[in-house]
Amino acid sequence: MQPPTFTNAHILIVDDETRVTSALRRSLAYEGYQVSSASNGETALELARTRRPDVVILDIMLPDINGLEVCRCLHQTQATPAILMLTARDTVADRVRGLEMGADDYLVKPFALEELLARVKALLRRKQPTKVHGELLCFADLELDTATRQARRGQRMIDLSTTEYELLTLFLRNPRVVLTRGLLMERIWGNDFEGSPNVLEVYIGHLRNKLEREGEQRLLQTIRGTGYVLRLPD
Repeated sequence: MQPPTFTNAHILIVDDETRVTSALRRSLAYEGYQVSSASNGETALELARTRRPDVVILDIMLPDINGLEVCRCLHQTQATPAILMLTARDTVADRVRGLEMGADDYLVKPFALEELLARVKALLRRKQPTKVHGELLCFADLELDTATRQARRGQRMIDLSTTEYELLTLFLRNPRVVLTRGLLMERIWGNDFEGSPNVLEVYIGHLRNKLEREGEQRLLQTIRGTGYVLRLPD
């Protein structure tokens, strides 16, 4: 089977450093991507509204709206893009804040261009539908349509980021099976992930907040010292 190609993918770069933006535009265009760029948050949000990006490379430090707020606003759109945070901040707290706002990955400046390109490709692969016709995954009153990537709890629709979708799909394909922390990290972020060590806990928290927003019973249970399982409460 041939590896997927993403030559029609639209990448939006949001960074006020002209040198960084120019270098990224050249490299991404050379790889065959459609590339747009913005030097501030307001322009980025306007571009995202007029032409939906598949991946946003987003700097935290912007001259108007900071990148965290841009990330939050992007998650309010109908089709949330994958978001790669790009910043000079490298503390654990900063990484966690970015992930909590909905970023799918995090890269600290200065970075190797090859690594950024690899992460963009990984994010695009994760956005691809798992099956051409999709399927409906169900557990209790929770449903996930893999064709539309739309989740539903009862009659309530749930918007998911790329990473949240991948996690929920994995749980729904393995109901009542305890998935270890190591397995979840490897399947979602890969063996070479070097980001925040508590990224899994952050995203489990995201999913629980969305699945239980109206007081619904908890379906994602913690197995202390092991991992997590999708099952009804005891």
